[in-house]
Amino acid sequence: MIHPHTELRFVSPDIGHGVFATKFIPKGTITYVDDPLEIHIPLDSPLLQHPVLGKILKIYSILENDGTYEVSWDYAKHVNHCCQANTITTGWGFDIAVQDIHPGEQIRDDYGMFNVDYEMELICEFAECRKRIRAADFDKYAGQWETKALGALSCARDVSQPLLEVMDEQIRIELEQYLKTGEGYRSVRELKFSLPEKKENNY
Repeated sequence: MIHPHTELRFVSPDIGHGVFATKFIPKGTITYVDDPLEIHIPLDSPLLQHPVLGKILKIYSILENDGTYEVSWDYAKHVNHCCQANTITTGWGFDIAVQDIHPGEQIRDDYGMFNVDYEMELICEFAECRKRIRAADFDKYAGQWETKALGALSCARDVSQPLLEVMDEQIRIELEQYLKTGEGYRSVRELKFSLPEKKENNY
């Protein structure tokens, strides 16, 4: 579920839609949680091979570390990529604002965290844009994402968190313990899923 102080807006013909803040969302705010209504598609599902539905799933899903493709039931699936992302996915699977997000600002994540299994060309207005997303991005940038996630979590107790109500109970307990004690942190590296190696055909 996406943060309630957001809305879906059309961005451009090339990009399509995006998710924008309708109110101020301070650094440390949880902006997305994997709630019980999210749709999970197994890696071996025939839907992924469907000529129409398979393409849609690839566009609007993320590959979780448990080997399932997750599709959001709400417009969280329209959160776009940015190499200078203002949200980061934590090791618990929820997204958190790594900087203040102002009304009218687009909420964007880094697709490199989503276990991409194919290269993706980017449309990004930032000069330091990586131009393409690659599977190797996870290992290359995990340290930077970790630093940003830790910085955001240090602010999490000081801001309103409306999405805690729909967060998985075990994750919420772990998060609250970490915020109180500093123990039990889940690294963003736990998000990584190792794709099965493709077998070569021997004739």
